[in-house]
Amino acid sequence: MKRSNSQEGLAKRREERRRRALVREVVADFERRREERRSIEQGWALNMNFVSGNQYCDISRTGELEEEDAAFYWQSRRAFNHIAPTLDTRLARLAKVRPALNVRAFSDSEADIKTARLASNILRSVKDRIDLDAIISRATLWSETCGTAFYKVVWNFDDGKVIGTDATGHSVREGDVNVVPLSPFEIYPDSLAAEGMEDVKSIIHAKAVPVAEIKEKFGVELAGRTITDFSLIPYSSAGGWKRPLSGESRPSGENMEILIERYTRPSGEYPGGRLEIVAGEELLFEGTLPYRNADRGERTLPFIRQTCIALAGAFFGTSVVDRMIPLQRAYNAVRNRKHEFLNRLTMGVIAVEDGSVDAEELAEDGLYPGKVLVYRQGSEAPHFLEGSSLPAEFAEEEQRIANEFILVSGMSEISRNSANPTHVTSATGLQLLIDQDTNRMRMSVESVERAVEEAGKHILHLYKQFAAARRLLRMTGTGGETELYYFDASDISADDVQFETGYDKTPEEMKEEILELLKLGLLQDEAGNFTAGSRNRVLEAMGYGSLVNARDISDLHIKKAERENVLLAQRDVEADGYDDHTLHTVEHLRALLSGGENDEATKERLVRHLESHRRMGGK
Repeated sequence: MKRSNSQEGLAKRREERRRRALVREVVADFERRREERRSIEQGWALNMNFVSGNQYCDISRTGELEEEDAAFYWQSRRAFNHIAPTLDTRLARLAKVRPALNVRAFSDSEADIKTARLASNILRSVKDRIDLDAIISRATLWSETCGTAFYKVVWNFDDGKVIGTDATGHSVREGDVNVVPLSPFEIYPDSLAAEGMEDVKSIIHAKAVPVAEIKEKFGVELAGRTITDFSLIPYSSAGGWKRPLSGESRPSGENMEILIERYTRPSGEYPGGRLEIVAGEELLFEGTLPYRNADRGERTLPFIRQTCIALAGAFFGTSVVDRMIPLQRAYNAVRNRKHEFLNRLTMGVIAVEDGSVDAEELAEDGLYPGKVLVYRQGSEAPHFLEGSSLPAEFAEEEQRIANEFILVSGMSEISRNSANPTHVTSATGLQLLIDQDTNRMRMSVESVERAVEEAGKHILHLYKQFAAARRLLRMTGTGGETELYYFDASDISADDVQFETGYDKTPEEMKEEILELLKLGLLQDEAGNFTAGSRNRVLEAMGYGSLVNARDISDLHIKKAERENVLLAQRDVEADGYDDHTLHTVEHLRALLSGGENDEATKERLVRHLESHRRMGGK
């Protein structure tokens, strides 16, 4: 017994030494990656300062971000920020890059068509639930400023509908997908020379986290400390965009600890990959990668990269802010020297003979109107030096730099400030100018499109992995009505999905298309009549569905029939005598022919329901 206890104690001590060694190895790996990336971080910090208007700073020889000193105390140092409005314009243009997450069937088989329809509904529901557009906008702000942004697609077990309680009385939820936008400050790849996420073998996700959050999530209580490293503190709590300069007080997080998550791809030694989570010299988790988010159910890294402008042989991309900083420095210098010259012309430069006047009083007050100037008898009276007119080189240089802003940023005056210097008046010509700006941004646009498509695939893979029980999917349909879908993991085929190219149409584009269809007569029935149902759908699509006079009772019958279609997927429903049997029959036939015939039970219930409408309608 004693020998057994000693062996057990020896095994525990060995395990404890192994865990301590693993913690030291993960922390050392993080510090190495952090040091390798330090110069790149300073560049991101410089970009953030220039965007926020703090444009008289630079990276010193020691690698620190420092304030630039003025050559003379009287020099003007105003910032004429052209970077911020250019960035706003690019973000506004990229805000339209929202690819529609519609899944195309892999083949013409009924099973593939049904799977594609379900996948499209899941993606649209998730998009609305997590506000994916806002997440993309937040990530795009980082990529346009610093050059790179990331998305982390995870399964949150504390989200979703409550399905029960555990032994401690806490609610148990069904879980759901979350997409988290990440700044580049939080991501540390194993190689800065990797050109894409597929070239990275491991990634560390590190940030400062309150110790209370660590205790709640991992059940480990840490002492906590004050962290002042800007790159580790979430920017929302670090004073916004302005990066502190050398010597300035830095934002700090109290009672926090650095949470280090190291994700490693599957290998021969670890077929399921590795995830190690460390904080405060404690090993919080050790195991395989949690998500089967790659093709064929394999495990991979849960991160997606988005760049503004990709660089050859570099993991982190660059941004237009990097390219505009030299121009912004030159522009600030020209404008400030121009203002100083104009000040000399308006205020003048006074020449006085030594000892003839009180120089200090003259320097302080100048020669204001009505001033009585007393100077020494026999000396020369003070006078203004003659100044020349403003040199034309100032205006020429200012205009040249402004033109270079257009060249570097890819945003012409017609996009940035609605100006038309080309004097093009035709609509076609103006559209061509706008299209040219869009083409200049093609690299950024394609990166957003790829990131959104990749996020869609990750979402479907996570539902395939974790949506084991039958789930009810709620989504907003046409006219704001709630549509319900029942599915489980077996209904999802995440490996054969193909996303359709295209974008969700804006309300203006929808209205234009509807008006064109009305002109062509394609919305009328075979007899050339415009039915009440078609009229209500057109009014809803054009934004008038909520008006009292825009809807009649036929629309209410259609909505009732749609709700019955959802119920018929689960149980029998009897028709009511007050139904408009003609409208109900059309909607039920549409549900039957749109996939209801593939489920024998649903098909039988729909047929019985249609028969009840036929009996009551006398047809």
